[in-house]
Amino acid sequence: MSDRPPLPRRASLEVLRAEASDELSVLIEERIRDGEDPWDFMEDLPSVDELVVLTLRAENIAADGGNRPTAARNYRVLRQISLDYPALTRAVWRLLGSEPHRTWDASVRVEAS
Repeated sequence: MSDRPPLPRRASLEVLRAEASDELSVLIEERIRDGEDPWDFMEDLPSVDELVVLTLRAENIAADGGNRPTAARNYRVLRQISLDYPALTRAVWRLLGSEPHRTWDASVRVEAS
């Protein structure tokens, strides 16, 4: 049994980074429009590469029927992302060891309150 469900081949890393950069810009603009001070939230936002890793991880989870991965499977998925995209290795290592969370997402912040 493999930890890699069949996924459609993704675009190049440059395209993934461009998409993540656009998404990050939208998150920043949304929070500024909600009246938040960028000095208060910028450090909480993921980097572009971390956002790419989280997106690839989410696609893997969706391809597995949306089942939340165990810690061991999460490690293998993130490690495989690192192997598939060596330029993302630093971002993968920053995300390993803890369950990635979305403190930058307003819907998650509301649920956590």
